[in-house]
Amino acid sequence: MAKSKVYFTKEITPEAVIRLYEALGIALPGKVAVKVHSGEVGNQNFIRPAFWKPMIDKVQGTIVECNTAYEGARNTTKAHWDTMKLHGWTEIAPVDILDEDGETELSVEHGKRIRVNYVGDHMKNYDSLLVLSHFKGHPMGGFGGALKNISIGLASSHGKAYIHGAGDAAQIWTADHDAFLESMADAAWSVVKYWGDRIAFINVMCNMSVDCDCCAVAEDPAMADIGMLAGLDPVALDQACLDLVYASKDPGRDHLLERIESRNGIHTVEAAAALGLGSREYELEEV
Repeated sequence: MAKSKVYFTKEITPEAVIRLYEALGIALPGKVAVKVHSGEVGNQNFIRPAFWKPMIDKVQGTIVECNTAYEGARNTTKAHWDTMKLHGWTEIAPVDILDEDGETELSVEHGKRIRVNYVGDHMKNYDSLLVLSHFKGHPMGGFGGALKNISIGLASSHGKAYIHGAGDAAQIWTADHDAFLESMADAAWSVVKYWGDRIAFINVMCNMSVDCDCCAVAEDPAMADIGMLAGLDPVALDQACLDLVYASKDPGRDHLLERIESRNGIHTVEAAAALGLGSREYELEEV
């Protein structure tokens, strides 16, 4: 597979987000769903609505999320709506909880672990997808970036458990770990196939705690911010982010890398590349 283009800037501002998007040379058509992370109540690290607002306004997008599969303030539609309001998402753009009315199935034709991906049913109401991801650590996946945001992030509450359980929702916390990572890659493949050339990705490397924005009690970041990246290939994008962490001279880098490596986080990228979802080879262009 040919090298993918990834765009990078050290500037972390709403204006730079728009410049990155424009560098992609894509005009997302029709009604645009904008996937963000709403942030668990109590989490201090998630990217706030005001930061994303200019980008969401530019594409006249609708903020989309799905309910979680664990205890917290986003595990039911009512609780999730309350959180979206509490965190200010409803003040900046229309919001849609995609699995509020159930789920729909996406085929994973050549999936290694799962052959179906359960996503929020409302996804069918949109023409294109902009994926705005906060790159950081994760208690189970090692790290969270574009691939996690379109797999676990777009899955319905049941779909999240199904991915975690590598095809058996009852094994949400007990399935083989690498099988879970491979299931995330399978699910991400189905989402990219569904959207085709109507999907774009932006990753922001700030507030890089070892914990996800899904953690109500998250550790403070140990390493400095790096910048932002954009691309049309989520495999290349996440690989580029990982490479930037490895290349960092920041003393807090090793703490984040311990989380990533101890969970075999790179395996999600490896599995996604093996499926043909994207390329781990990329050209990084600073904008």
